[in-house]
Amino acid sequence: MFKWDMKKKVIAGSTAVIMLAAIGAVAFLYQPAEKTDKIYKSALDDFNNGKYQNSYYLFSKISMSSNLKPVAIFHRAECAKMLGDDKSELKQYEFLFNNFPKHKLSIKSRYLAGQKLLDSKPDVAKKYFEYIIQYAPNTDYATASEYYLGLLIKNKHQDDKIIASSIKDDVQNYFRHYLKKAPSGKHGLNVVNNWLSFVDNISNDDYLLMANTCYLFGENQKARELILNTDNHESWILDAKTSYALNDYTRAKSVIETGLQNYLAYADEQDVIDVIDIYNKISPSVDRMLGLIPTNSPKGRDYLLSLKCQNTIQSEKASCYSKLYLEYPNGRFSADALSNVFFAKIKSGDIVDAKKVGEDHLRKFSGTNSSPMVMFWLGKLYEKTNDYDKYNYYYRNVIDKYPDSYYAYRAYLKLRRMQGPIITTNMKPQSVDYPYHYTKNNIIVKLVELGDYDIVNEFSGDDQFIKSWVLYKKGDYSHSMLVARDAMEKITEKPDKFDMRWRLVYPILFYDDVNKYSQEAGNNLPLILSIIREESYFDPLAQSSVGASGLMQLMPLTASEINTRNSLGMVIPADLFNPSKNIKLGNYYYKFLRTNLEGMDISSVAAYNGGIGSLKNWKTSINYNDTDEFVEQIPYAETKNYVKKVFRSYWNYIRIYSGNN
Repeated sequence: MFKWDMKKKVIAGSTAVIMLAAIGAVAFLYQPAEKTDKIYKSALDDFNNGKYQNSYYLFSKISMSSNLKPVAIFHRAECAKMLGDDKSELKQYEFLFNNFPKHKLSIKSRYLAGQKLLDSKPDVAKKYFEYIIQYAPNTDYATASEYYLGLLIKNKHQDDKIIASSIKDDVQNYFRHYLKKAPSGKHGLNVVNNWLSFVDNISNDDYLLMANTCYLFGENQKARELILNTDNHESWILDAKTSYALNDYTRAKSVIETGLQNYLAYADEQDVIDVIDIYNKISPSVDRMLGLIPTNSPKGRDYLLSLKCQNTIQSEKASCYSKLYLEYPNGRFSADALSNVFFAKIKSGDIVDAKKVGEDHLRKFSGTNSSPMVMFWLGKLYEKTNDYDKYNYYYRNVIDKYPDSYYAYRAYLKLRRMQGPIITTNMKPQSVDYPYHYTKNNIIVKLVELGDYDIVNEFSGDDQFIKSWVLYKKGDYSHSMLVARDAMEKITEKPDKFDMRWRLVYPILFYDDVNKYSQEAGNNLPLILSIIREESYFDPLAQSSVGASGLMQLMPLTASEINTRNSLGMVIPADLFNPSKNIKLGNYYYKFLRTNLEGMDISSVAAYNGGIGSLKNWKTSINYNDTDEFVEQIPYAETKNYVKKVFRSYWNYIRIYSGNN
């Protein structure tokens, strides 16, 4: 009986142990999401505060069932790295890509493991890099793996007394592939140095690849030395750029002249435009360059003719642009040329012919940068002849097809019969949320909620709007806006105004100060916000090459005058980098411009960029019938574009945040 009782107790005890183990296993495999988030956040906070040992432990407590587990493993590797524990770091990387091979962090973990094993286990590292190239060929990690594979072969054979040519070819192929894919990549200079130290029989084309990388890294003297080993007809563009960067203007000018005369066939069109711009900075002479380019070579000539037409007086623009268009009807600048012919016809009063040219432009060059301008002005022409259906059609089409453009704004004013440029609205800031619809379990949103911003970029791939949103959440507003702006420019058919991506392109920042001081100075809030956006991209520390500073890019002398005139009590120039004080000064400066320009906002915006003296001179020298004609004829291209950009931003702030359409 005693033995039987003991046996039952042993069995019961064993069962209890098994049950406890099972419970522990279940707890390891599953835990409530709230608890997971709390542990993860604590681990991340410890990591950011340098408590790597505790962070390493806390990340281990994330349940295997959570979609945060692979990220937690990656963070454990990072903790081990910060603690100098190479063995644990490598173990975590390998655990991640072996157990979660399809996870977004798997390739990165394999890549980092390869880096760790370069010296200790080069054969294993080689397998990791080869795997990345095979299964993730279009990633940056695959490109970098090309560099490491070349380096591994070089390190293995660099002390050999005789190195087979096939070995050198393998190294060169890997290094060549890297520089072609990522000429300015982080390993670029290492590629150049290792290549030069290992191979002595390098081709002219490869020297040019290396020279280009050196130029992109600002190693201009080394780039020049490498260019000496290249063929002039292939390297003249890079030679000109490098010489200009070295302030060797004599050589730059000579190389460009020789290249334009003899080597155009070996250069891309954009490269030719780049060196033409360099030549213009050294020795402005469009006619001189036109004389250098062979008449049977279109490359560069159309750009030079376009530059010539830009500087031609208004009465001769139609003839100049007509010549450009007829000579290059399908060239890169043909759409712009025909739009200028169109406007010149309007200015000459030839309405019938202007309509024909404008409609011809829309047929031939649909969707080009000049399309909204032509569409808007066709609306104005048909409005003059009281053709209601036609002008309504063109104005509405501008708004529908180019909703975020300056001309959509002008068309909106026309359709609403509004006389002034200001649209009354109650614009208020709104939250900037994740730019897409998402499910509750979205890992990117979860990581941002937890503040794990750096990992998000691994999940976003090439989506620039997600990158922009992450930058916004991190407080890098200027960079965020620029990334979103560039991404939106690439979208042909724009999303509707309620799309969250617009709030990244046109964020409302420094609202309290803009609201307070625009009211105090009697300015329009969204217009001041638009000036800040175009002047500094919301960077409080922005400073131009001529000294304009802060959010509203004020010159110290101008700021001092405004400060004294309005008794603002500021310290110039130090206070220009204080966001609140800069916004206050900028508002009072804009008030000064409006007061001296009879309250006209478009004139005041033009004066903000071009100067009040220049603005008053243009007002008397330009022949115009209305605001639209004046803006199109502002002589300074920078100021004309500035006015359009500011009021484009103004329009977008209003339509995005107050519902106008």
